[in-house]
Amino acid sequence: MNIVKAVSLKLASTLMFAIMGAQARYLSGAYPIGEVAFFRSLFALIPILIFFGWRGELRGALRTDRPKDHVIRGMFSVVGTFCTFGALARIPIADYTAIAFIAPLITVVFAALILKEHVHVYRWSAVGVGFTGVILMLTPYLGSHAELSTAMLIGVGFAITNAFTAGGATIQIRRLTTTESTSAIVIFMTLMVMIVSLVSVPFGWLMPASWGDLAVLIGIGISGGLGQIFFTDSYRHAPASFLAPFDYSAMLWAFALGYWLFGEVPTIYVMIGAVIVAGAGIFVILRERYLGLKRLRDVPISAISSMTDQEADPDAPVILSKAS
Repeated sequence: MNIVKAVSLKLASTLMFAIMGAQARYLSGAYPIGEVAFFRSLFALIPILIFFGWRGELRGALRTDRPKDHVIRGMFSVVGTFCTFGALARIPIADYTAIAFIAPLITVVFAALILKEHVHVYRWSAVGVGFTGVILMLTPYLGSHAELSTAMLIGVGFAITNAFTAGGATIQIRRLTTTESTSAIVIFMTLMVMIVSLVSVPFGWLMPASWGDLAVLIGIGISGGLGQIFFTDSYRHAPASFLAPFDYSAMLWAFALGYWLFGEVPTIYVMIGAVIVAGAGIFVILRERYLGLKRLRDVPISAISSMTDQEADPDAPVILSKAS
């Protein structure tokens, strides 16, 4: 375990994703969503393939006995990617990022409905509190006094939809990690987004208006790919439950980049709501950690000694857990 390296990689990943978002915000809908998604996936493959090739994980990365599950996971990513860029073209970065924080709470709901995990009052309470924070964040968009455009309301809808797809993707990744490698999951997902985005070519792709715009489109892919690499590699050096709260550093990057590049100042509703949602999300994470340790304490020592590393990991995803 290397805590300093793990945290550094985690913070770097949230920064890269924030930079990706800022670049998408800079384009402000000047290019079709499908075109931006294509650049995001195509140029993300460059650092991704280099990274997994360096780790010797490319051989057999595209071999799988579960193509349907990869397609399901990929479709979540396709919808999420399109919604991400659709939202960033219409609403401030900080607002989008704050709304995205509800994804861990949605994962709890999906875990109960899809994986049939038994979720008790602690996590349901956190979900309820978290969604209260979401309502608070959306107050400026819901008030009749607010000067809002239809585009901004559509952007909020995109952001909320993205959060739901992120929750669904997390559930599907839980299923895939039982048999599939990280390289397979990441590469299949990236390829699927790239292929599906090509379907949108007949709907009006545009040639980049300048070399600067082309550089930004490429930068969206490179920064997204680097973010994925840093995110993946951080978990090699520290437990998932330790690192997960650092995801919320994305809010700081979003505030800073939004203000510095676009003069966007988040409303008090967004700031307070983000704190509430982040607190609820961190509670869910810590609760998962507690349950993981409790399960290990309840398992006989002889059984633990026969477990694989993943099975004995208190941070490993829990399917059909009996306690919450």
